[in-house]
Amino acid sequence: MSAEPHRPRTLGELVASGYRPRTVKEELRDNLRRALAAGEPLFPGVLGYERTVIPGIVNALLARHDFILLGLRGQAKSRLLRALVPLLDEYVPVLAGSPINEDPLRPIVPQSAQRVAELGDATPIEWLHRDARYNEKLATPDVSIADLLGDLDPIKAATRRLTYADPEVIHFGIVPRTNRGIFAINELPDLAPRIQVGLLNILEERDLQIRGFPIRIPLDLLLVFSANPEDYTNRGTIITPLKDRISSQILTHYPPDLETAQQITEQEAWWRRDSPQIVVPELARRLIELVSVVARESELVDQSSGVSARVAISALELLVSNLERRAWATGEANVQPRLADLHMVLPALTGKVEMVYEGEQEGPEVVARRLVGEAAKRLAAERLPAIEKAAGSGGEDDTGPYSAMLRWFAEGNAVTLSDESSEGEHLGALRQVPGLLALAAEAAHASDERSLLAELALEGLHQHLKLAREDLDSRITFKEMVKFQLLKPHRARRREREEF
Repeated sequence: MSAEPHRPRTLGELVASGYRPRTVKEELRDNLRRALAAGEPLFPGVLGYERTVIPGIVNALLARHDFILLGLRGQAKSRLLRALVPLLDEYVPVLAGSPINEDPLRPIVPQSAQRVAELGDATPIEWLHRDARYNEKLATPDVSIADLLGDLDPIKAATRRLTYADPEVIHFGIVPRTNRGIFAINELPDLAPRIQVGLLNILEERDLQIRGFPIRIPLDLLLVFSANPEDYTNRGTIITPLKDRISSQILTHYPPDLETAQQITEQEAWWRRDSPQIVVPELARRLIELVSVVARESELVDQSSGVSARVAISALELLVSNLERRAWATGEANVQPRLADLHMVLPALTGKVEMVYEGEQEGPEVVARRLVGEAAKRLAAERLPAIEKAAGSGGEDDTGPYSAMLRWFAEGNAVTLSDESSEGEHLGALRQVPGLLALAAEAAHASDERSLLAELALEGLHQHLKLAREDLDSRITFKEMVKFQLLKPHRARRREREEF
């Protein structure tokens, strides 16, 4: 193990070492240039932004700009801001005991300047790690100027018997305490306009004044922000003078394709668990991702609010949890996803997807089921024979790949699938439908896809109005469409009599 490198501990040692001060933006620019020249990865773990957002951030840093990331929820804005920390030097020297991380060669507040004058080369030095040089604040309407910039501390004045005219009674806020670092404000429009005004001097003149004290504190900061687009929020706005002082505005976006979105979900979700009996084939993970894609296109979902990447992440985690529940309940050594399992991932949708008026009228769970159904329909279209053309009436003259199945259902047969049955019982139910498992086996890329593809075939027939589907909790029954439609009024009348 390598020994800790010797670092100067006094002002005299620091000067003798050849130390030269740099601003934070110069430091970030130098380290970024070095990383680019060495081909080092920037923002590891952030996918889909390689040709859009990341170049914009790099250009802003090279230009020494403060910047804002503008985009809908779940677009990795906070993650990108926190990923700036590795571009700072690992350690920087600060005056020991300084509340605002003052550079030993550039003391700011009178107390520090007086201390350096008294102690000279013996002034003690501390080293600040880069992790301690990043702070962020979630903007809320109750954030005050005192929180951000500072205020007078009456307790300090009383205990130390200081007058309010003494600069030592100042209590610095989080912004000056991040001096010589990176300060981020998330959801900037939520900050009250009068508080936003307090940031104007920091962005332009790089200084602040507290309660009329004649001390002007020149701050060395990179200020970064995140926000939803102004037109997409009802909670607030960014005042025009502040927008004018933020040098770069960088737009974020959702993943450009399904494959990238799926990579992000699989990277972020906790789905590889210590349950060896659980099998989550690529087909099931793709189905989960398609639900988010469908939601981002649905007319029932408020697209101005966005559909976060956390929808698919939470859904995949809930799917695996339901598989674990079934595995432990049945004691089986191989448990795979089913369409019935998707009933248990609906909480990931209903809690994160905001509806337009029409969607609210239908109800969150109804809309969530429709989104899952549309995703299953699209996946069936990708992997199975085209249902619209191939699935005819199911009569004797119908020879398409779904003809035997439709004739079987037309004879009054039905199949019920559940998330609680064993794998053997589940396959037995699917095996009742003539030709279903054979069709799925032909389309499967791996053996663990067969049963889910068989269910997708049934769901595809339902989505194309060839079969009826009846849901009861997490049990799904597929049956002939015509008889089901004729029975519906009779069942409705029976329910009315029972309720009466």
